[in-house]
Amino acid sequence: MQNFEYSDREKVIEIKGLYKSFGDNEVLKGVDLSLHQGENLVVLGRSGTGKSVLIKCLVGLLKPDAGSMWVLGNEVERLDQRGLDELRKDIGFSFQGSALYDSMSVRENLLFPLERNQKHLDSATKEEMIVNALGNVGLADAIDLMPSELSGGMKKRVGVARTLILNPKIMLYDEPTAGLDPITAKEINELIIQVQKTYKTSSIIITHDITCARMTGNRIVALIDGNCDLMGTYEELEQINNPRLKPFFEY
Repeated sequence: MQNFEYSDREKVIEIKGLYKSFGDNEVLKGVDLSLHQGENLVVLGRSGTGKSVLIKCLVGLLKPDAGSMWVLGNEVERLDQRGLDELRKDIGFSFQGSALYDSMSVRENLLFPLERNQKHLDSATKEEMIVNALGNVGLADAIDLMPSELSGGMKKRVGVARTLILNPKIMLYDEPTAGLDPITAKEINELIIQVQKTYKTSSIIITHDITCARMTGNRIVALIDGNCDLMGTYEELEQINNPRLKPFFEY
């Protein structure tokens, strides 16, 4: 199941033999995984199966017990704190809860990462970047609103815009449709596809939502029992009728 449109492109993430346990709880049991340039890769799994642990290992927030991880040509385990900080500038993280600052307006939320990472830019340039980022997620008119005035879907969009404003090479989406109604979830799925096209990002989307997986993923990897040994397109995984995958397709 390796015949997909991005297979001949450069690997921007490569994970080999990744293990991670917490006490006696073995979460990741030898995960092998790769992400190709420009690809949307879905990591599909039930809650508590280690999807978020995998992402945290990737960005150096958790240290694996064994295995290797290469991200944008860097071996993550060998990076010092400065190296990790530099790598994270190229990685955008869309949090499940949007993680907006409640005391800041939408404009101020998007200005925050620019003030931290693009201090050399003048105010006019920063304002233009904020307007463009909001326009690309369909929220140009929300620039002066407070997070408390936004719907759940709007918060997700602002969170994505705040991440995209730094033009990351890789996007990591953590349960992007969790807690959303079906119509809003569809809009967020469409946004993920639009981000891929507009920003040329390579993305990992972790989800338990099979509709999200079908809509956004060029390829799907099922994380079950600590392993990622079932992978392919949505159609391929649906056709193999594997009993471990069946519950997702009946969802």
